[in-house]
Amino acid sequence: MAIPSFVDRVKLTVEAGNGGHGCASVHREKFKPLGGPDGGNGGDGGSIIFRVDDSLSTLVEYHRQSVRRAVNGQPGRGDHQHGARGQDVVLAVPSGTIISDADTGEVLADLTEIGAEFIAAEGGKGGLGNAALASASRKAPGFALLGEEGQSRAVQLELKVVADVGLVGFPSAGKSSLIAAISRARPKIADYPFTTLVPNLGVVVAGDVTYTVADVPGLIEGASEGRGLGFDFLRHIERCQAIVHVIDLGTYEPGRDPISDLEVIEAELAAHGGLEDRVRMIALNKIDLPDAPDLADIALPELKKFGHRIFRISTKTGEGLPELKFAMAEVVAARRAALPAAAAPKKVLRPSPVASKGSQEEFTIVKKGDGEGGFVWRVRGAKPERWIRQTDFNNAEAVGYLADRLNRLGVEDKLLEIGARPGDAVAIGGEDAVVFDFAPQVDVGAEILSRRGEDTRLEEQRPAVTRRRRMDAEYHAAKAVDYATGGYQPEADDEE
Repeated sequence: MAIPSFVDRVKLTVEAGNGGHGCASVHREKFKPLGGPDGGNGGDGGSIIFRVDDSLSTLVEYHRQSVRRAVNGQPGRGDHQHGARGQDVVLAVPSGTIISDADTGEVLADLTEIGAEFIAAEGGKGGLGNAALASASRKAPGFALLGEEGQSRAVQLELKVVADVGLVGFPSAGKSSLIAAISRARPKIADYPFTTLVPNLGVVVAGDVTYTVADVPGLIEGASEGRGLGFDFLRHIERCQAIVHVIDLGTYEPGRDPISDLEVIEAELAAHGGLEDRVRMIALNKIDLPDAPDLADIALPELKKFGHRIFRISTKTGEGLPELKFAMAEVVAARRAALPAAAAPKKVLRPSPVASKGSQEEFTIVKKGDGEGGFVWRVRGAKPERWIRQTDFNNAEAVGYLADRLNRLGVEDKLLEIGARPGDAVAIGGEDAVVFDFAPQVDVGAEILSRRGEDTRLEEQRPAVTRRRRMDAEYHAAKAVDYATGGYQPEADDEE
């Protein structure tokens, strides 16, 4: 099966890398069995980034390979060695690509500026090692934070060609020939219906104005209902500032004439919607044919009733093309002047930031369920849910540290304020929530902790080491005084 040369709509699954776990390590060397925490942080996972590339005009790159994954971050190690960051995956897309959520249809980004970027899936944050968690009150953490999972989502990529002028008309009306005649584009041209299977794009220079022209292939009556190819490609003129009707004066199909052709195409544009405010022009093409001038004269009175500027052109002889080129340039320049100044391209880096401390949106608590089935206090919020994902629940110290963080955030106070009692079930998170028994101000892992989240094992060792060093220092200082006063008497230990 051959891969198509033009693809303007694809569905893609993007999976960012997971963050590496932090390391819980204690520095050890000779005579220093407990030299302090030295666990490094885990590396962040790689992200999936879409970037506009001006050399591309299709999404064919993603036609077959519909899943893209980034690299995981590496875990931290002892001796303060941080894990390597996972490499980002940058996916190049053409200008005019709209990225939306494949499940909800929500538009996530509209990439038109060259070099603009959008992070569709952000890599998970690496967990902190115990060296980074150490503080004045927690000198020797015996735990580290887990790395977070990277984001994963299904996205829909849809290409809408960015052009200033859109050409519409029946098949073989001469749209591709017109683009070839007024620009350096060389589209495939032949005298049979549906020659053009992809939108063609050409760059036109008229005086000081440079603009782009695109055509919509296969637009026929009933296109808005799925007939022909036009409905699939009508979106490629949604960004156009002007629309030119290319009308065939040389068609031999029964029932067709310039008036009916214009009415049919306008009806399809109206059915598509969103193009009502675009300036229209009419190009009566193939005026070089023998009967074409007479047909144009007959149709001209009726065509003028539409209120559009009319041009007689021939893509073969070049008649009327300069006038049409400069008329299109005039419309484009006027529309550009009326539009607000374009802002500098900006990179959409990541979702909305986590609410700041003290914000009403930091977390919410709702009572769910009642009656015989019991109830649970459900806590939702970016911070507490992220802390849950970072916690190793097999480590009592880590659980105690989590309890301290939730307490500082105000979760316990809020639960007490709204009527929670010790022993009530508290769930933090959504479907994969972690459920606790509410125990306010109760130390966690009391057999090894002096406070929640504080390890005292090294604290118990350090005073003994400090006393030994102080005793040694006092002993040597006393000997130095004896030497100076002549009162030193060798002891058995010294002689040995």
